[in-house]
Amino acid sequence: MKNTADSEAPWAASPSSPEEETGSGVWSCNEWDPLKEVIVGNPLNARFPHPDKSTRTAEFAGSPSDQIPTGAFPPYVVEEAEEDLAAMVQCLESLGIVVKRPDTWPHDGVVATPFWSTKGFYNYCPRDIFLVTGNNIIETPNTIRGRLLESYSYRRILVEYLKAGAKWYSAPKPMLLDSLFEVDPAHPVPKNHEPVFDAANVLRLGRDLLYLISSTGNELGALWLQTVLGDEFRVHVCRIDYQGSHIDTSVVALRPGLLLCNPERVTREMLPPIFDSWKIIYSPPMVGSDRFDSDYLSRSIGSSWIDMNLFSISPELVVVDRDQLPLIKVLEEHGIDVVPLKLRHARMFGGGFHCTTLDTRREGAMENYFE
Repeated sequence: MKNTADSEAPWAASPSSPEEETGSGVWSCNEWDPLKEVIVGNPLNARFPHPDKSTRTAEFAGSPSDQIPTGAFPPYVVEEAEEDLAAMVQCLESLGIVVKRPDTWPHDGVVATPFWSTKGFYNYCPRDIFLVTGNNIIETPNTIRGRLLESYSYRRILVEYLKAGAKWYSAPKPMLLDSLFEVDPAHPVPKNHEPVFDAANVLRLGRDLLYLISSTGNELGALWLQTVLGDEFRVHVCRIDYQGSHIDTSVVALRPGLLLCNPERVTREMLPPIFDSWKIIYSPPMVGSDRFDSDYLSRSIGSSWIDMNLFSISPELVVVDRDQLPLIKVLEEHGIDVVPLKLRHARMFGGGFHCTTLDTRREGAMENYFE
């Protein structure tokens, strides 16, 4: 354990290696290549997602509206979250990694269309709203209404990447009408009225992407992504025993040929056949959940598995929750060292180390790991 204290479609024209791009633009092809630059989220002014139909579907399916937490996150939670993110930034910079942070944003402002009105959310989790494939950075059509304008807090950074040669795209802004969320609470997948998905529904493996159908990603979202990426990429849809939102507390790609999976949600049969030859290791149960009282847990967006949400600096080094000693042992048994850090409020915010980061530059080439 280290003691360091993280006419084809235009997409088809992506370069095959970072040397072919210009300047310091975006370049990231998978979840594990050596990290060069990253965006780390900003918890300031964070609010719980407004308890509208989109929030109930995405985060609190089956919960009555009066049981969904509302308003600003507690000030001490925001303060400690920023302390922990600042410690991660310091650690990453000490490893020679460039770190960018989004602007602080007035999330208490009203977000509205002619069909609905809601409040903002946060910019704590850049992983949720941007998908990087090679030198493309894609704003995704998020499911929660309060995230409709969240990308604005990253606009300064996006303009920098555009000027440096990145290809910046935005998915069609979804209408997010009430009818999209008229779903079975036991299987809360938004209806296929329009493409909706969070970027964190997607796991990147070079030319192949694993897309989770869930409360924040429908089948039409996968179709849109495949259509715009074109034949150079393959989008593989999966469904797992999980009614929550994102894939990265269930399936983690550590390096080519090795997946870390959640034992409560994932079996090999649930994964696409492309993984038949890959080794799957299962995470031990998370430890430390008993530190939270019932009031804290009633306001928490994430599950106890949020601490499985690790972030790769390279195929041999990951940032992981320092208290997860059983998980650290498993990783080290497979030749992966760890940087042990802490996000004290990952559970309340619903975001661990992978969620709170967006790797925008890694070494390596765009490869095909399955042929």
